[in-house]
Amino acid sequence: MSGIQQLNSPTGTETRSRGRWLALGVLVLAVLLVAVDATVLGLATPALSEDLKPSGTQLLWIGDIYSFVIAGLLVSMGSLGDRIGRKKLLLTGAAAFGAVSVLNAYATSPEMMIVARALLGVAGATLMPSTLALIRNIFHDPKERSLAIGIWGATASAGAAVGPVVGGALLQHFWWGSVFLINLPVMIALVVVGIKLLPESKNPVAGPWDLVSVGLSLIGVINVVYAVKEVATHGVTWEVAATAALGAGALYTFVRRQFGLSSPLLDMRLFKHRGFSGAVLADLLTVFGLSGLVFFLSQFLQLVQGRDPLEAGLAELPAAIGAVVTGLIAGRYARRYSVRTIVAGGLGAIGLALAVLTLIHKESGYPLLGAALLVVGLGAGFSFTVTADVILSSVPKEQAGSASAVSETAYELGAALGIALLGSIVTGVYQSFTAPASVAGPVADAAHESLGGAVEAAKALDPHTAQVMVGAAQDAFVDGLRLASGVGAAVLLATAVAAWFLLRGQRLQEGVEH
Repeated sequence: MSGIQQLNSPTGTETRSRGRWLALGVLVLAVLLVAVDATVLGLATPALSEDLKPSGTQLLWIGDIYSFVIAGLLVSMGSLGDRIGRKKLLLTGAAAFGAVSVLNAYATSPEMMIVARALLGVAGATLMPSTLALIRNIFHDPKERSLAIGIWGATASAGAAVGPVVGGALLQHFWWGSVFLINLPVMIALVVVGIKLLPESKNPVAGPWDLVSVGLSLIGVINVVYAVKEVATHGVTWEVAATAALGAGALYTFVRRQFGLSSPLLDMRLFKHRGFSGAVLADLLTVFGLSGLVFFLSQFLQLVQGRDPLEAGLAELPAAIGAVVTGLIAGRYARRYSVRTIVAGGLGAIGLALAVLTLIHKESGYPLLGAALLVVGLGAGFSFTVTADVILSSVPKEQAGSASAVSETAYELGAALGIALLGSIVTGVYQSFTAPASVAGPVADAAHESLGGAVEAAKALDPHTAQVMVGAAQDAFVDGLRLASGVGAAVLLATAVAAWFLLRGQRLQEGVEH
């Protein structure tokens, strides 16, 4: 008898239930770790830069290569899990994640750090699709599955918010490598407990893994994401245009190839299901609209309002609290009212909260920001949980890995596009500020690179001039943040309207699967 059958056999109801929820606890460990790791590095970057002394370009690659590789490999890894077994892929990836974390912690050069971060991305790409796919196969009761997905999503939200808090606490007492070593005990626990508790599941008729499709997917996604980020940072150049063309061509070839394969890496027919396509599009645009806020909020809290890293991390907690609360009840309310009501309502709430943030200024009190973040979390908990449920429910359980990977890829692409495009708005407005006439050219140029650069450059000036320049830079940064929040609000409100129509008639499953 297989692991799944054992967990769902008709005898021993209490044991079966306990087994399912204990298995979910193991999966939640993996989600928590990936979510924390995605946000914890930002706080360690100054100390890492002082130690390894990377160039500006190398520092960008240290920050970006992890998300590039994850985005490029998610679909391939989701499909691989469908073929070789999701448990096998998850535990192998978890062991690799722990081992490579040690390599990251003890990197001795920028080049070694870039390679280590890329390898961490390879391992990370195995975790998120596997966890969601295993939930699809462990929980056959749709109502239980909705709750399990809510816990999964709430953990991801909490992990992203806890990352800065954990990172801030560690960096006050240890060196920058400690933010990677925290992965080890979690991964050891995941592997040891997961071997015993997690059931294996895979698609028995998946066919061979097409390596050509894997390569096309990786080349396509990485080049497109890279090109978008470069356009935002340096504008359109022929190199960026060539990179974008290569990526777009690879993705087009990938899609065409899938239609001709008897066992495609990604079954493109999934997108013919209106609920599936609508949920994926809603996720992508939601993350796009939110990413500008998420990316620049830490800078606002630290460099504009003068909070330390730990205090800034704690200030962002209301969003996680809101997401946890609504994530746990989202499935129940989607059944009571409707899928489109909950998703569109959640997206609308996020849009309105972002609209409120267009009113912030340097001296804004925390109640305004905290309330807006709480509403963002409440809306995200409702919308992301229900869309994940819709995506998983729209496909046969044998294709759960591929479907989960599409969902995760939407998040990654949305974040990349949002940070690039909304980031270019903030950067464009920021760079328009006027430095005092007495400030020399090189110092003024450094100040216009970023708000952090302005704060650092000001240390070479007399106190009065430094105060004037930093004040002007902070005002320009806040102006850019307000404008980006307004654009994000418009995107979220438009997405709410689109979701209302695309998810029309969509319902979450009620009956138990057999």
